[in-house]
Amino acid sequence: MGLRERKKARTRDAISGAAIALFLERGYEAVSIAEIAAAADVSRRTLFVYFPTKDDLVLHRFADHEDEPARVVRERAPDVAPLAALHRHLRNGLDRRDPITGLCDHPDVVRFYRLLLDTPALSVAMVRYQTRGEEALATALGGRPLTARLAAAQILVVMRTLEHANQTRITAGRSANDLADTAIAEADEAFALLATGLAPYRGA
Repeated sequence: MGLRERKKARTRDAISGAAIALFLERGYEAVSIAEIAAAADVSRRTLFVYFPTKDDLVLHRFADHEDEPARVVRERAPDVAPLAALHRHLRNGLDRRDPITGLCDHPDVVRFYRLLLDTPALSVAMVRYQTRGEEALATALGGRPLTARLAAAQILVVMRTLEHANQTRITAGRSANDLADTAIAEADEAFALLATGLAPYRGA
């Protein structure tokens, strides 16, 4: 990454960090774009160059994960089935307490979870990220377009449901270590159910 790109990345992170700090302190709806720009020491115009909408200030943190399932499928070994690759990837994420799995009880992550769970506008905005993720996964799965899209939707709904269940229990006060065995068992059960219904993707 060149100097210009690094500088842009730092500016982007500074703006998002300032916004999220304000949202956590006062609530998403109570904070204006002008206040975020002032806190980040940038102009409103600069802020909108990096983040076209207010919800992007929060949801861009999911951008790196948007096509993660698709990457897992594309990069799997030739003898590994798509579902097996995704299941293994999720199990590894749970073992690492990766925040994207919902099984992470770091205080900053828990506060971020609560912001998402308590803000309807952010839940609605997540749909566009999810839609792009489904399209990417469908392309990676291949096969008949409709079949691939149906499979991608089912897989990602299952993964989001598992994530949400973990997040909800963590924000209610459970620890990641206490929940780990349950989360892993639920992931195993969920992928077993997917495998029985998604026969086209059980083979390599």
